[in-house]
Amino acid sequence: MLVWQLWPMQHLSFRPFTRHYYPPAPGSKHQMDHNSDTQQRPPPPNLSEVKSGHVEDESLLPDRKEARRLFFKIDLRIIPFIALLYICSFLDRVNIANAKVAGLVEDLGMSDDMYNWAVSIFFISYVIADVPSNLMLKFVGPRRWIAAIMITWGTITAAMAAVKNGSGLLAARFFLGLAEAGLYPAVVYLLSVWYPRKVQGLRTALATSSASNLAGAFGGVLAYGIMHMDGLQGLHGWQWIFIIEAIPTLVIAICVYFLLPDYPETCKFLTPDEQEKVTRLIEHDSPSREKHFSWKQVRMAFTDWKMYAFGSIYLLSATCMYAYAMFLPTIVVGMGYSSLSAQLMSAPPYGVGFVLTVITAYTSDRFLERGFHLTAISLVGMIGYILLATLGEDVPVVGHYIAAIIVGCGIFPLSINTAWMNNNQGGRTKRAVVIAVFTMMANLGGVIGGQLYRADDAPRYIRGHTICAVFMGVTCLLILGTKWGLYRENKRRDAMTHEEYMAACQGTDLCDNHPDYRYIL
Repeated sequence: MLVWQLWPMQHLSFRPFTRHYYPPAPGSKHQMDHNSDTQQRPPPPNLSEVKSGHVEDESLLPDRKEARRLFFKIDLRIIPFIALLYICSFLDRVNIANAKVAGLVEDLGMSDDMYNWAVSIFFISYVIADVPSNLMLKFVGPRRWIAAIMITWGTITAAMAAVKNGSGLLAARFFLGLAEAGLYPAVVYLLSVWYPRKVQGLRTALATSSASNLAGAFGGVLAYGIMHMDGLQGLHGWQWIFIIEAIPTLVIAICVYFLLPDYPETCKFLTPDEQEKVTRLIEHDSPSREKHFSWKQVRMAFTDWKMYAFGSIYLLSATCMYAYAMFLPTIVVGMGYSSLSAQLMSAPPYGVGFVLTVITAYTSDRFLERGFHLTAISLVGMIGYILLATLGEDVPVVGHYIAAIIVGCGIFPLSINTAWMNNNQGGRTKRAVVIAVFTMMANLGGVIGGQLYRADDAPRYIRGHTICAVFMGVTCLLILGTKWGLYRENKRRDAMTHEEYMAACQGTDLCDNHPDYRYIL
């Protein structure tokens, strides 16, 4: 069965998260207020009001069959494209792990500590450029901005083959982080403006986490083949890794500029009627109507507790994920495998992670539930790390390797957190800023993750595995706390009197503070 057929469009109701979608409990004060006001409500809006974004009459929306057709058409154009972008991004940022096993450290005369900093410095510059890059995305537009940064980081990746020492590698990785900083926020932002919140989970997983899993698996197999080119044209195997893996990035960057659409209302592969229908569905999903840059929404973003809650969750989980991605080949070598075999052995954990990511994202969308899914995933990751830290040398090497696969099952599907964050932000400007800060906090995890597996902890890396196990446990608590906070806020809005509701509707740019907005749990 094709993955497109698995997408839960049949379960999608395109009603907004309003009081009509969450009716008050029978006999409640809110229901009596609601009933007494029924005759006072204005009539449904006309079509011009619908076009302006104020869609309240569901008869003006496409039916489910038409919605499925529209989003399937968008899926074919958007999702594979975005997945390719993210595969290139992830491949170019983590290929240093394969290059290390291929002799990078020895050929450049680097210490293991310097390699750790070469891993971390990428994320330091990523954090620096994250928010400015996302603001540039808002001003320049996704298509032009993504194409520009892809050409930049592809060129830098290829140039890493020419570094002569550790200092040169550090400088190249720093500028690589500056260039790549804009892609992930752009991908999340694009998904948020093309799809209703209810169906973003699986698409986010396919476009980000699943793509990174494929990149990790493909990168290991590709590195295994490239290592056989060692000595060709006088270049080391690790140099060929950087050169060959940069080529797809540069080619796809050109395609992005000419083919990637920015927004539903400006794209050319939809007819004007289809553009209008998709825009209605997206706007009907959220009370927010704003389409232009708003400094008020920037301030709202930085005072929103949800941004810091989701960011903290991702900070801890990303620390484990990036540490895993950057050191998996090294960890496998520590189990007793050869350097060449370690390249191949690093692929299966990513493959299993890909399957689990798709399954988890599908069920998360199917049941419209994020928090418990994330908690279960984090527990699996914690168990895997505990096994890696506690299994003794008397346990066969295959046991350690299975524990590493369990870790992969528990960290890669955490992309659902991205969808969860994206689902619960209203307003385009606010969402863009929150995505940028969210990504910045996640990449602080990359800085930390680059320092967890130190040379003095080799070959079993018990300290690194233990720290990651603790991080995954704390992540579980943060997820449950965030879910509880969102649940309480939804209940508070459900219980509003008519007077409280009307007072809360006052003002502009309310975003997800609008009393009609309901958070996805």
